[in-house]
This record gives sequence, structure tokens and C-alpha cells, in this order.
Amino acid sequence: MLEAVLFDLDGTLIDTAPDMARTVNEMRRRRGLEAVPLEQVRPFVSHGARGMITSAFRITTADPQFQAMREEFLQIYADNICVDSQLFPGMETLLRHLEERDVAWGVVTNKFERLARPLLDALQLSDRASIIVGGDTCPRPKPYPDPLLHAAAELSVVPARTLYVGDDKRDVDAARAAGMRVVVAGYGYLGDGDPPVLWGADAILDSPGAVLEWMVDQGLTQQAA
Repeated sequence: MLEAVLFDLDGTLIDTAPDMARTVNEMRRRRGLEAVPLEQVRPFVSHGARGMITSAFRITTADPQFQAMREEFLQIYADNICVDSQLFPGMETLLRHLEERDVAWGVVTNKFERLARPLLDALQLSDRASIIVGGDTCPRPKPYPDPLLHAAAELSVVPARTLYVGDDKRDVDAARAAGMRVVVAGYGYLGDGDPPVLWGADAILDSPGAVLEWMVDQGLTQQAA
């Protein structure tokens, strides 16, 4: 049986793409540029400010303007962090399933804590999450295993009895290095790199409901009474 389930944030637990796109389009508006469609930038949301800026402005991180644009993005986003962001459909049922069975759940994200916590607060999730680990909580973020191992240690759970759910290859790499089971949120953002089938996860699941079904089918949590 599982002792804990840890979730990536953007593209796994919460659909933050609308607010991330709103942020980068505000930057474009300030520069007299037309808005980019959500569909163009959505795959890059899991890469945070870097992904949004490079995809919306077609520049690289080596561009002299990048660092200033990154800080601008973070400030705009912090001021509008939860306008349209919401749990993915079916996620509330999954979280209740875990809570009713005393399986701890938490968040391990590369999003800075100063952004992750207000977002979770706005959706009334902070008090429910047993742990919140941001990209700046540990010296090394994912794909290093450090944040996942830190979460397991804080929760006093065994990594081998912990499941990580994420939507990026670095999530799978971090979980494998931490000795955890890992599934891909196939409904998430997924990026534009190698397809998830090549990431080496235990499963690729197309909805939070499918994650719940997989856990039950694997005998990792108890079925409903």
C-alpha cells in the first residue's frame, strides 16, 4: 500500500496554463505585440517563466533581455496568480480518495515556494496538503531527487511506498532517482521533447480519474467500501 502520493503542480495537480498565458500576453501587450494563443504556449507551462518567455517571444535564455523579462514575468504572475487556474477535472475525487484512506498527499514542484503557496492557498489546498516543496526549497530542484527525498523525509514515509505524479521527463527522472513509483499525467503539458512513452514511467494516464483507477488496480490503495 502507498504511504504517500506527491504531485507536480503545473500540469498535474492544477491547470495553471490560462494564468500563465495571461501573464506572457500582458508582457506582449506592453510591447505592442498581439496576444499568442493558449495552445501555442500551453506545452511549455511546466517550464515556468523560462518556457513561457522562450515560446512566446521566440528567444533563448542566452538573449540579453531574458533575465529582465523573466523577472517581469514573475512579478506580473505573482499579482494574478489564480484568476482561472483550477484543479484538473477529477482531481478533487482523487484527493478525497487519498484523504479518506489516510494516504498523505503533497506537492513537489519546481515553481518557487513564494508562488506555489499562494496558488494553493487560493484554491484552499494548502491546509489539505501534507507537504509543499518548491523549486527553491532544496539546493537542487528536479530532475535531481533531492526535493522528493526531502518530502519523503518530512512525511516520514518510505520512498518505495510513495508515488510521484508529473507531466515532464524531469519528474520521471527525479522519481526514479529517489526510488519512487512514478506515473505520467498524460493530460498535462508534456512539453515538446521526447514523447512520454520514452520517459520510463510506470504508466501514462490520461486523467486524474485514470490515476485513481491505476492505483486501485495495482493494489496501492483500497477500493471504496
